[in-house]
Amino acid sequence: MMLRRFALAVTLSLSGAAFAAATPDKPMFGRFGIDTTANDPTIAPGDDFPSYVNGKWYATATIPADRSWYSESLRINDDTMLRVRAIDEAAGSSPKSDSERKVGDYYASYLDEAAIEAKGKSPLSPELALVAAVNNPRELAATMARLERSMAPATFGQPQSAFPIAPGVGPDLKDPSRHISGFDQGGLGLPDKSYYTSTDPDIVKMRSAYRDYAIAMFHLAGWTDDPARVDRVITLEGRIAASQWDRAATRDVAKTYNLMTLPQLEAAAPGFDWATYLKEAKLGGRSNYVVSEPSAMAGFAKLVPNTPIETWRDYLALRVIGNAAPMLSKAFVDADFAYHGKALSGTPQLRARWKRAVAFTNVALGDAVGKVYAAQYFPASSKAAMLTMVDQLRTAMAARIDRLDWMAPQTKLRAEKKLANLLIQVGYPDHWREYSGFTVVRGDAYGNYVRAAQFEYDRWIGKLDKPVDRGEWSITATPQTVNAFNAGAQVKLIFPAAFLAPPHFDPNADPAVNYGSIGAVIGHEITHSFDDQGAKLDENGRLSDWWTPADVKAFEAATGKLAAEFDAYVPAPGMHINGRLTLGETTADLGGLLVALDAYHASLGGKPAPILGGLTGDQRFFMSFAQTWRELQRPEDLRDQVTNDPHPPGRYRAMTVRNVDAWYAAFGIKSGKMALAPADRVKIW
Repeated sequence: MMLRRFALAVTLSLSGAAFAAATPDKPMFGRFGIDTTANDPTIAPGDDFPSYVNGKWYATATIPADRSWYSESLRINDDTMLRVRAIDEAAGSSPKSDSERKVGDYYASYLDEAAIEAKGKSPLSPELALVAAVNNPRELAATMARLERSMAPATFGQPQSAFPIAPGVGPDLKDPSRHISGFDQGGLGLPDKSYYTSTDPDIVKMRSAYRDYAIAMFHLAGWTDDPARVDRVITLEGRIAASQWDRAATRDVAKTYNLMTLPQLEAAAPGFDWATYLKEAKLGGRSNYVVSEPSAMAGFAKLVPNTPIETWRDYLALRVIGNAAPMLSKAFVDADFAYHGKALSGTPQLRARWKRAVAFTNVALGDAVGKVYAAQYFPASSKAAMLTMVDQLRTAMAARIDRLDWMAPQTKLRAEKKLANLLIQVGYPDHWREYSGFTVVRGDAYGNYVRAAQFEYDRWIGKLDKPVDRGEWSITATPQTVNAFNAGAQVKLIFPAAFLAPPHFDPNADPAVNYGSIGAVIGHEITHSFDDQGAKLDENGRLSDWWTPADVKAFEAATGKLAAEFDAYVPAPGMHINGRLTLGETTADLGGLLVALDAYHASLGGKPAPILGGLTGDQRFFMSFAQTWRELQRPEDLRDQVTNDPHPPGRYRAMTVRNVDAWYAAFGIKSGKMALAPADRVKIW
């Protein structure tokens, strides 16, 4: 994935019809696509290249009150939301299909505040009655599974990991042609396991805010007003967290592939009724399961018989109420925002209701919305141009692999085969999802929310015993998604239609600008196929040792150097980037930048690039790359990203240029705070 939360846009020479924000025949920025008004010439490029390119923007731009951060990608997302709002409203007044009617009804139901307020806490009654009936470990396992099937679909395509066991279905990494079921760790109310024990004053405040949130949720739902019960739940979560893996460890596709039969799972994690859970989760009778973090499952299972059943009931109740809160009355929404929005992210203001309605409708009925979006905003010419540029970048990557002096010839052959096998999907999926089995009732916002979760859960359970469809997109990879994806085991890249917008791609900009922005994005996604985890998946997406030991040693030495480089960055006092957590993204950034530069040079056909605004082609290329990553963040959001997100903050991604020899030549850099001696520059590709 290209960016945290959202990503960028792509193509080479697209029809202006795709870009509402672009003036015909004129770039979004200046004469050739670089926002020169943002440049700060008082800063030497070798000292602080992001500020040299974006310094005046950093000083004058502001974060919207309903956001915890702001960037060009987020601006594109906001523009896309306006388009989708119009689609949703039109679907409500004049639907052209049953799917469009469901879109309109789902959207309208969330906007119907009067109906939501009238129902108050009553929508919670069925789930809380299930929780109240839990009296022993067997009933705990059964109820946890039943509730899991109704949890809201999470941001990246599976039901929210509300409980310590987060079930899922996906391609089997040892046989990517088939689906397999498995479990990840989950179930924490704080953002990360470290938050339960940290003595950092800011995190201590977040723990206090979480306690206040839990007390408010219990009170509003009429569950309990005893704060001691909240404290016991938070203590239980801390014990669950103690055995969980840290975020860097969960990235390892080899270590998280642990195939177990039910008897093996019961032996490895005794104390929890796995057979009952699997049956109620519709996963019973499978020959085996992939258990991502076995020690986390063992730690949780051990807690089951050693924790009072009342505490488990309270734990389940908090998860149920928290899951429902965004869809309930204003009191629930405000309490939820006070924690998740203000305390964790520093966001001062709740987003407008229509924006939230658009987001919820996209998750529930993304393809139904996307089908209309693609028809309105993505011409066939755009798709053709995008595929052309991807091929240019793929050719450049193949040439780089062929020139490597550390990779064995037999590994190069397979790497180039993997490149050739990449399925490129642009704009929209090959076929659209059907929603005939999904019931949407106008005026029933929470019921629609639950039925959307159940529909999605059943949809991916239905994939078991069926071959993997490489053409299918995930629940949030829709045409209106502002992001790009590398679907590792499927050996596939996805570039949604909404990704195509200035300034990340500007059809009227200079080619150097587009190669430095969208070219680097494409190269980034290609390089993910060979990053620290992508390199463990062969040309068919299969988890295997296909590199020689010498290849692995050389690669790990180079990527280790890159991780150490990012470890040294300090975005705020006492706050270091975790170079191992971000290694997949930083490796892809570096490879993508190099491949895009090669493709740009090849596009010149041996001719010199023109000088525009006193800037050479290479200068415009690197400045465009830095412009892509300009970003503002609230302190709380920065902390959350550095702790939990595999994507480093934008400023540090822009600093990737310090490892590229051509950057030094382009700006005549001999020294500076960012400058690295040639021997210290990271060389991977």
